[in-house]
Order: sequence, then structure tokens, then C-alpha cells
Amino acid sequence: MTTQSAAIPAFKPAGAGPALTASLLVTLIAAVTIAGAWFFQLVLEILPCPLCLEQRYAYYLAIPLGGLTAVAARTGAARPLLLAGLAILALATLANAGLGAYHAGVEWGFWQGPTECSGPVVNLGNAGDLFSRLDTVKVVRCDEVQWRFLGLSLAGYNVLISLLMAAIAGWGFVRTASART
Repeated sequence: MTTQSAAIPAFKPAGAGPALTASLLVTLIAAVTIAGAWFFQLVLEILPCPLCLEQRYAYYLAIPLGGLTAVAARTGAARPLLLAGLAILALATLANAGLGAYHAGVEWGFWQGPTECSGPVVNLGNAGDLFSRLDTVKVVRCDEVQWRFLGLSLAGYNVLISLLMAAIAGWGFVRTASART
């Protein structure tokens, strides 16, 4: 009597090595990065613009997916499952690097950003509550850099961090795919 994992070599456990290492690293980097973003927002009061908030989505995906992929690798899950988790991590972080590069280009004035955060403010409500709204509304523009370090904005650092996570997930994918069973 044979099990499915013994009968089909592709469904044998791939081992915990590269898949576990890559998924844990991506999870750790994503968690530290999002904690840093919250620190900038909540402690330093550097409020995120709409593009900044959109760039966080990849981190919100990478943390639980990386954790689940790590658990799957640790428990000897089938190789296709590990490869799927690593591929999604690599693609999501690579797409996020593209979004960060777009945002950095908006900040540098290379191209126009979305009108809701880099165009003119057009809807301030009726004249009666205009003054009360001006006291409570802080418009965070996507084309204005609020903080730079070594010439890079937070969007620029997001590009570098996202590329690093994509490279790690890609490395894990390649090593897991080519591992001998």
C-alpha cells in the first residue's frame, strides 16, 4: 500500500531547509518594516499618504502568508504547497517594489501621481462648515516627501526592502524547487 506522497515524487515533503528559511526571513522583515511604519506614523507623527497606505498591503499579506508557509515547511508539507506560498510572497513583494518605485517617482516629480493625493484639492464641502473642516483636516500629499534619510524617502526604502523580500522568496522558491527528494 502506497501513500500519495510516496507514489508521486512531486508530492514528497521538500524538507524544511530553504522554504523555512526564506519564509521566516520574509515574515521577520515584513513585521519589522510594518512596525517601523507604525512608529513613524504613531510616534513621530509622520502621517502616511494614500500611496503609503497602499504599499502596506503587501506587508499585511506577507506576515501571515510567510508564517503559514514557514509552518507548512516545518511540518513537512508537500513541495507544491511550499512553492505556491513562496511564489505568492515573491510576486506580492515584487509588485510592491513597483508601487514604491511609482510613488518615489511621484515624489521626485518624474510623473504625475493620483489626483486624490497629488492633484488640486477641489471638494471642501459647503461654505458653512469650511472653517471647521480646515481645523480638523490634514491633507497628506503623495508628491511631498515628509522624511528623507541618505537621500531616500520612505517610498524609496520600501522599494529596497520589497526587492530584498522578493529576492529572498525567489531564492527559497528556486532552492525548494530544485531540492532532491
